[in-house]
Amino acid sequence: MSEPLSHQQLIDKLSRDLKPVRRVRPARLVLLWLVLVAVFADVFAVRADLHAMMAHLMLAPYMWLAALSSAVTAVLAVIAAFMTGMPGRSPRWALLPMPALAWWVVECGMGFAHIWSLPGWQDARMLGGEYSFGFILLVSLPLSALLALLLRRTFPVRPNLTAALAGLAAAGAAVTLLNFFHAYDGSLPDLVGHLGAVAIIVGLNRLCARWLFR
Repeated sequence: MSEPLSHQQLIDKLSRDLKPVRRVRPARLVLLWLVLVAVFADVFAVRADLHAMMAHLMLAPYMWLAALSSAVTAVLAVIAAFMTGMPGRSPRWALLPMPALAWWVVECGMGFAHIWSLPGWQDARMLGGEYSFGFILLVSLPLSALLALLLRRTFPVRPNLTAALAGLAAAGAAVTLLNFFHAYDGSLPDLVGHLGAVAIIVGLNRLCARWLFR
């Protein structure tokens, strides 16, 4: 009868055939996703009227500040998504994009307050809101899918939280890219279109978290 293995012998036996795991570098994955977003931006820039875009953004401070805050939200949210998904990292990383998100919401609110103070604001058409809503959804979906593929390499330990942050990053990037064709104008339809699309993308990512990262 063979003697029972000691703890050290058992560990040695179990680890004998193990292969070293390549360490995931989240900074590289974050940068890769941002490069992919930049590719989207380059494609859109070719088709957009850049002079008209800049002129529109400069009409009021809240317009370019809303664009800037959505971009900052996207960058911080993608960093938070990778950090919350890694073992040993605090879930408090999820708070990283929250100040930028609050800034973004405030700028959107400032735009609405400005438009609300103008005569005839009730006559604003839903066309801008519908366009914003559709664009954000259509662009966010592929950006979410690309980000999910990169996040799967980290085997997220908090899939629901990580997926929600990924959705916020994708939606923030999509809102920023929307400025190539339609800058946020502060009208109620546009405000509803922006907030509704962002909420749907974050919710869909959160709902599909287990499937995305299995």
